[in-house]
Amino acid sequence: MTGPVPPPLPLIDEAVRRALAEDLGDSGDITSASVVPAGAQSSAVIAARTAGVIAGVHVAMRTFNLVDDTLAVTHRVMDGVRVEPGDVVLEISGSARSILAAERVALNFVGHLSGIATATAELALIIKGTNAKVCCTRKTTPGLRALEKYAVRCGGGVNHRFGLYDAILIKDNHIAIAGGVGPAVNAAKANAGHMVKIEVEVDTLAQLDEALAAGAHIVLLDNMDPAQLKEAVARTAGRAVTEASGSITAAKARAVAEAGVDLISVGWITHSAPCLDVGLDFTSGS
Repeated sequence: MTGPVPPPLPLIDEAVRRALAEDLGDSGDITSASVVPAGAQSSAVIAARTAGVIAGVHVAMRTFNLVDDTLAVTHRVMDGVRVEPGDVVLEISGSARSILAAERVALNFVGHLSGIATATAELALIIKGTNAKVCCTRKTTPGLRALEKYAVRCGGGVNHRFGLYDAILIKDNHIAIAGGVGPAVNAAKANAGHMVKIEVEVDTLAQLDEALAAGAHIVLLDNMDPAQLKEAVARTAGRAVTEASGSITAAKARAVAEAGVDLISVGWITHSAPCLDVGLDFTSGS
């Protein structure tokens, strides 16, 4: 497959195994064990029922193979590709019981991750032609952050930090404890390694000036209207990356982008994106 690089296989396996354990429990699929003959062989497809951008193909394939490594699973659509209703995403053949055991977990992953990719793609289309890029946040489902951030990339967005460990983001509470923007940035610079970027959340243009004077690498312009954002971009003058944040909807995104910011961070694309409707149907059986 080509396209955005998926998370490492051990991380995918951890998420899939956890989901399968939740669904299959100690007894497995007691419905299929009761009504489907043990030797029954079948073929099935996962197909889109609504239009959108697909993400999670790798995860679904892994789900089927962790349930039963003898299942033949073939992708017909790659992650990051837009599909229309009826388009086949995956073809699966082998044990009917195994297909049914993996079905819901595979669909949950594809539907959820594709929903994120679709929401991201829709925002990216709205701001197309501007300098801005859609960026996700840490507002993710516990345990699924890497997969959800991957889905954002499938939709044409970019990733913010993955956790508290890979970048410094000085927020209002840090500033309050440190005694101001300048002292907070100076403390971060004194303690961070040379590879670590420092971002500061600012609510006012005065705080922006402090952050720039202290040498912040990125400034998060929180809850500013388009006029304030435009002034903030002008004051920054390329000295730092500018990121707009705070209740940014599809209706507001274009105006925010046209203010000239580099990034628009949006939490709802991961925590509230509608699931893309996908389904599994059997095409043959014996």
